[in-house]
Amino acid sequence: MTFMADIVSSEKELFHGEVTFLVAPGVMGELGILPGHAPLLTRLQTGNISLTTVDNQVHHIYVSGGILEIQPHLVTVLADTGIRAADLDEAAILAAKARAEEMMANRSELFDIAETEANLIQAINQLRTLEKFRNSRK
Repeated sequence: MTFMADIVSSEKELFHGEVTFLVAPGVMGELGILPGHAPLLTRLQTGNISLTTVDNQVHHIYVSGGILEIQPHLVTVLADTGIRAADLDEAAILAAKARAEEMMANRSELFDIAETEANLIQAINQLRTLEKFRNSRK
């Protein structure tokens, strides 16, 4: 059994296809979605969406929040921002993480703590998505 999945951000379509299983980072915890899942509408938090396609390939997409809607034969994700794991730039992510960690450690300079924490969380979640992508390729 399968269902259709559409994942889009404001910039582009990130995934469209038939899947057998989808895992998404809901605000109340991870959601595992199989064919026949009950209808649901929920917010997403920053994290990794994993999709298993009919040919048993696993795709990973980083999202920075959004909305997930489950219908009987269709799951739709409207992501605030989204990046396919294969498109993530590890060097840029590590540099952003280091900058945020440095700002958090050096609180003597003027900075926005909420924005810095959000940047750090984003970098950590992007690295987790990249790690899951690499592990699925092994």
